[in-house]
Amino acid sequence: MQRTYKTGPGGGRQSRRMSTHTTAGGEPVRFDTKIAVLLRDDLESWQRLNVTAFLVSGLGTAVPEVIGEPYEDAGGVGYLPMFRQPVLVFEGTKETLTAAHGRALSRALPRAVFTSDLFATGNDRDNRAAVRAVPTADLDLVGLAVYGPRNAVDKVLKGARMHP
Repeated sequence: MQRTYKTGPGGGRQSRRMSTHTTAGGEPVRFDTKIAVLLRDDLESWQRLNVTAFLVSGLGTAVPEVIGEPYEDAGGVGYLPMFRQPVLVFEGTKETLTAAHGRALSRALPRAVFTSDLFATGNDRDNRAAVRAVPTADLDLVGLAVYGPRNAVDKVLKGARMHP
């Protein structure tokens, strides 16, 4: 008799992981790398979406291998390429985010930051100036995107939990 118990869709933590995926043919795909976004857990919903969009926008230009091929529908209409793998979104406390930032820096992983100051700016020039004005240790981080080998990204995200 089998004594394995399974939860329904969305049930346990394991059912929410995206470490393996299947191709259109059903074969499993496992990525050696991970794209992850860590958000501070006290952000409003609109802020979470905005921060996530801004953070991942830098990865494609800095790390072109994360971008897949362009899309095309059956009518021949072309669409922009997207990431070739899922973006996993996590949340954590301010302290978790600060620690993750330090670990990402020590591992020299490609990363993007979003600070609380950026909610008050309205353009890229002012965003860059706001980050440049604050020493690394004093950044009021609300979001961090990181890319790299799975195990390195997992270590960076220690203490974070999957975004609900």
